[in-house]
Amino acid sequence: MLLLCVLLCAGSVFLLKNMFENGVTEEITARHYKIQTITSLVGVVFALILAALDYKKIAKIWFIFAPFALILQGLLFTSLGKSVNAADDIGWLNLGFTTIQPSELLKTAFIVTFALHLSKLGPKINNVFHLVLVGIHGMIPTGLVMLQGDDGTCLVFLGVFLIMLFAAGLWWRYVAIIAALIPVGAFVMWTYVMKSFQKLRFLVVYDKATQEAEARGLYYQQLYALRALGSGEMTGKGLDGQGYTYIPVVESDFIYAYVGMTLGFIGCIAVAAVILLICGGLIRVSFASKDDLGKLICVGVFAVIFVHSVINIGMVLSVVPVVGIPLPFISAGGTQTLALFLDIGLVLSVYSHRYTKRKHMFYEENDKAVNFRI
Repeated sequence: MLLLCVLLCAGSVFLLKNMFENGVTEEITARHYKIQTITSLVGVVFALILAALDYKKIAKIWFIFAPFALILQGLLFTSLGKSVNAADDIGWLNLGFTTIQPSELLKTAFIVTFALHLSKLGPKINNVFHLVLVGIHGMIPTGLVMLQGDDGTCLVFLGVFLIMLFAAGLWWRYVAIIAALIPVGAFVMWTYVMKSFQKLRFLVVYDKATQEAEARGLYYQQLYALRALGSGEMTGKGLDGQGYTYIPVVESDFIYAYVGMTLGFIGCIAVAAVILLICGGLIRVSFASKDDLGKLICVGVFAVIFVHSVINIGMVLSVVPVVGIPLPFISAGGTQTLALFLDIGLVLSVYSHRYTKRKHMFYEENDKAVNFRI
């Protein structure tokens, strides 16, 4: 699984370097692939360090890393917070020498703390009082991200919350209630909460007339991404930079369109297959875990990678609105890459500590000592 993650990162560095050398857009610089290279290497080291540590001991110090992640997120509401690439949200923290995206680190902290919370509850999770507390736990990071205006990351937190809650043993009756309330919640959000430009992002995806009216507006990114994706046909246009179609935000949100344009349908399927293999590995480790804490950590990491991938590829295919979600391990983004390797390191820790410590019992048979593990 770790090697598959490294494979995706290597592909990311290769694609970003190719974009720079071919001068795909003026926004692409050598810094993009250099940062991706450094954070990938550092991330692998951190993943191996976490793999050697006991995830239960890591979870026990939640009172150190969870407040730290929340403080970083809170700093976005100060003068240190900034927006990049004309994004709608203030999602990056300006440290002077570089910028970081605190919400990526907050995801990792949330996975661990929420897994710890749910594992301690056990069957009591279906108690109404505890469900309310669990809901508050989930709303703290989600609310902070919503206030900063990052709709995409807010959806990811919501997806992680629901998937982990379901994996923890939420009764089906509650699942049915949640499913029944989704249309009501959608109506309330659409009518009273969502702004006009947010509604338009949905309309341009599902309404042909709005697409034509917004061909140079809100539908601009998806329109060009679709053209580029389709232009690659089965095997792609190659990596020589000839006959490329312009793709907005190609290094991040729409890098999957670049994969399709250069490597074709075969390249797109290959990337999706590797991501699915990683997701399958995460589920497999969750079943191998010796306790609920380890299982839920694996499920949380699975949820982050799966939800990110579905939304990102959906944006490129123009089946979901543009919400600024990167493709795991592929899109340029130092903080995202580092946080993902921290997540993978936690899963490796669960896997490497999946056996309990065993005691030894001796007994004598025919005057010979026989050692048994029990």
